[in-house]
Amino acid sequence: MAFGKIVTVTGDQNTYEISPKIKKYALMDVGFQKTKTGNFSLERNLDPTSPYQANSPKVKIMVNQDLTGFKLAVTTANGLQSMNIFSDPKKAGMVQQYEYIIKNLIDRDILIVK
Repeated sequence: MAFGKIVTVTGDQNTYEISPKIKKYALMDVGFQKTKTGNFSLERNLDPTSPYQANSPKVKIMVNQDLTGFKLAVTTANGLQSMNIFSDPKKAGMVQQYEYIIKNLIDRDILIVK
């Protein structure tokens, strides 16, 4: 999956774009980790009852090192397959967690809604 300037998550009605105001320190403030290749990676559990649950879907975000593109996906617990949490009413708590994470990134000028 290549880095894109505009990304849509499966099932999400919104499309997200990297903010032109993005800063490296803002990425670090919200928990992004710098990878060996210089990119910034964030992985958050979507379990509404415990952030430490190992078998819960995750939101994975990676921003490239020059802050011009990113990847965004909701994946299975092992992180290998993309999944749609929006289609199952039983996953409403996970959707709420996802929306909270995305709102935090928007508030910090990392992402914007297109």
